[in-house]
Amino acid sequence: MTRIVHISDLHFGRDRPELLRPLREAIDLAEPDLICVSGDLTQRARPGQFRAARKFLDLLSAPWIAVPGNHDTPLDNLFVRFARPWKRWRRYVSPELEPVWDGPDCAVVGLNTADPLAWQRGRLRPRGLSRIKGRLGEAAKAGHTAIVMMHHPPEQLEADEKQPMRGASHGLHRLAEMNADIVLCGHLHVWRARPVFQSEGILLLQVGTGLSTRGRGEPNDFNVMTLENSGLALDRYGAGARETGFTRLSSHRFEKQNGRWQEL
Repeated sequence: MTRIVHISDLHFGRDRPELLRPLREAIDLAEPDLICVSGDLTQRARPGQFRAARKFLDLLSAPWIAVPGNHDTPLDNLFVRFARPWKRWRRYVSPELEPVWDGPDCAVVGLNTADPLAWQRGRLRPRGLSRIKGRLGEAAKAGHTAIVMMHHPPEQLEADEKQPMRGASHGLHRLAEMNADIVLCGHLHVWRARPVFQSEGILLLQVGTGLSTRGRGEPNDFNVMTLENSGLALDRYGAGARETGFTRLSSHRFEKQNGRWQEL
């Protein structure tokens, strides 16, 4: 059994300071084996915002891995944005843009979908997909759950206002071929948990924002995932507009049967 906390879109620089301690305490109370942070740690990729994000992460009791989001490339210095877009990320967060983590029954691999040449729209790069092919293959051979973490959702609904990620459809096809089981993402500040329409063998788990003031009508939230055999127990925790603590909002159970995810 492996327990993973998934948080996203912390947006330090436009965060809710009153939720810092409650969020940290709620995550620690879940006793995760790993914390996955799917991008947008900062609002404007400024050094002070990165330092605040790193301080928050370092206070957590469990190990964590993170991938960049579109807000994590600098806007205050265009030369740095285009010539060295990941300089601040590597200095303050991690030298890795696409981290990996191996657990007893799962593998988590990161994909960097942030594009310094675009403001919001992401890009699913063929090189990144080729890079994780071996890892996902090893997980499949071992009978482990293969989890891919990225910032931008590889599939959106018609009602979503932001532009879909470049290369998303082809990328989902490749991920299905490589036996990916779960995709973790953020970006839209909305919560969703469902099999992707293009391939029901991939479960899309999308959280909203952990700390940002821009909740888009949804509470600040995070997920707790518990992997057991071929099943997944998923608990969503959130804080209301006037609350200072996080409480469980919903619980879900998914199982993968005959190569397809189903909610029980």
